[in-house]
Amino acid sequence: MRHFGYIPSAVRSGLFHREPAEFTADSPPRVLAAALGATLYSPATRPRLAADIRKQAARGVVSMVLCLEDSISDADVEAGEANLVRQFRDLADERAAGGPGVPLLFVRVREPRQITDLTARLGDTVELLSGFVLPKFTEARGSAFLEALVQAERATGRRLYAMPVLESPELLHLETRAETLAGIAAVTDKHRDRVLALRLGVTDFCSAYGLRRSPDMTAYDVKVVAHVISDVVNVLGRADGTGFTITGPVWEYFRPGERIFKPQLRRSPFLEGRAEDLRTALIEHDMDGLLREIELDRANGLLGKTCIHPTHVLPVHALSVVSHEEWSDAQDILRPEQDGGGVLRSAYTNKMNEVKPHRAWAERTLLRAEAFGVAREDVGFVELLTAGLAG
Repeated sequence: MRHFGYIPSAVRSGLFHREPAEFTADSPPRVLAAALGATLYSPATRPRLAADIRKQAARGVVSMVLCLEDSISDADVEAGEANLVRQFRDLADERAAGGPGVPLLFVRVREPRQITDLTARLGDTVELLSGFVLPKFTEARGSAFLEALVQAERATGRRLYAMPVLESPELLHLETRAETLAGIAAVTDKHRDRVLALRLGVTDFCSAYGLRRSPDMTAYDVKVVAHVISDVVNVLGRADGTGFTITGPVWEYFRPGERIFKPQLRRSPFLEGRAEDLRTALIEHDMDGLLREIELDRANGLLGKTCIHPTHVLPVHALSVVSHEEWSDAQDILRPEQDGGGVLRSAYTNKMNEVKPHRAWAERTLLRAEAFGVAREDVGFVELLTAGLAG
């Protein structure tokens, strides 16, 4: 797998100063966590799920969650489980016949018992499974889920990752938040080598207060939600070795169809050689809120994003590419001769790079650069989006 790997190599070389690195499901956890990108959710009940997975992989999706929880009704759980087993066999048979690989695949379960049951029923096709998404995660619920994951690992002989979803009322409510966060920190630390990333369930947070953000508002505009995100990053996203990758919340809005950018791109003067920012066109399609939220995610310490529509994937990935300026600053800060600290003027001569305070930022930036690449000096979001759509 490689981000933007579906774009022709000649086009990629014109976009990237350093191209995204290749990775596999067996890459180190820190690499996989950084490379998750836009994690696309799909109900596990879809009758053509295997075909959907292959189609999205060809369009640049590198991680998917097949959901047995909130996206399907209680009555459909058994059918969803059976469908997953059939669809995994379809994927495995096609790959054995020389077909394409699959993204990182996770199953969102409802109960711990589903973890051991599904891994047993998948048989040899479990090799296509990267792990499980664990809903409404707290210390008590999480311990049971993670112990089931340990049992499944022993039974299958392969590493399976957990992605807990932080969305419980105990985490949202102020009077129980600190205790809940401490409990989550304790149980995830115990299973640190199995926890790939923590995901935020902002829809559930809003639900607890009867709220729903509009298309022109981000999660950070809803203060009760923003405060929870801040506290989660404070406790669980530290850069001192105790933290985890925390992914951005879902964006709920989209327009019908999977090619909503295409008409705007055809009319855009940018394609005629004029440097027009595509944001004006995207605002007309309710996408400006998504773009702002992606930028705010990263500014607040989050990486990657939960997505429920294919049109959200490319903007998430395009805005995850490291700019040449960011890469230049990170490289300067991490040079061996700077180990003693000090202050440097940036190569772009527009900021101060203070070596010790900016080191953790630089390390995270270079990890993101490994996953998503470094853009050339004259390449920005518009060029990446345009090339991605054309690819």
